[in-house]
Amino acid sequence: MTKRTIFIPAVLIFLSIYGLVSLGFWQLERADEKRAIEHEIGLVQQSPAQLITNVDELLNKEHYQVLLEGHYDTNKQFIYDNQIVKGNAGYYVLTPFVLSDKVAILVNRGFVPWHGKREQLPDIKVNDLPRVVKVGLIKPVERIKLKQQPVKLDFPILIQSLNLDQLSTLSNYQIVAMLARLDVKASDGFFRQWQPFYGSVDKHLGYALQWFLMALVLGIIALRLWIKKMNLN
Repeated sequence: MTKRTIFIPAVLIFLSIYGLVSLGFWQLERADEKRAIEHEIGLVQQSPAQLITNVDELLNKEHYQVLLEGHYDTNKQFIYDNQIVKGNAGYYVLTPFVLSDKVAILVNRGFVPWHGKREQLPDIKVNDLPRVVKVGLIKPVERIKLKQQPVKLDFPILIQSLNLDQLSTLSNYQIVAMLARLDVKASDGFFRQWQPFYGSVDKHLGYALQWFLMALVLGIIALRLWIKKMNLN
């Protein structure tokens, strides 16, 4: 009976330590994956941007710098509200860039502060002449909305979240499931200071360290209990 009472806790402790160590090594593997992605993206962003004409190809170009050919639709712009840049409250100007008949991608032309005057919009118009623009591509993330808010149907439309299905309906375009951030040197934009891609390598390393420390602490506790048990015998 005594051997059984010792054996079962010992197995449970061993399995727990094994699980914690496995989680630590899994986080190290994730860190290596993110490091490889960062390296690949860094190499791509150092090379000249390529002109992309195939809409489907855009979906595989997240974090890439690309060239797009088309024209802006100044009459169907969106004001992406509740943004904070450098401590200032304001919004991003999202303008449909028409790639082909009824297919467009939203171009984030930059940040505009409210300056306490939400009822006054600066001139955000842009000409609709054909052009080639340089942009960086990211996947849009729909912000969680705590309360459904009515959307004014007069352009430019104030929005609180990037619901692409809704924006496609409002604009009457098939909007590509990518958000294009206008290059900081391009014209017809506002304040732009885009954050570079970070693959959270440090976060995964931190998680790995936590799992390994937990395994170490559990191992030390198990060893002390074992020594105590032996001394009692």
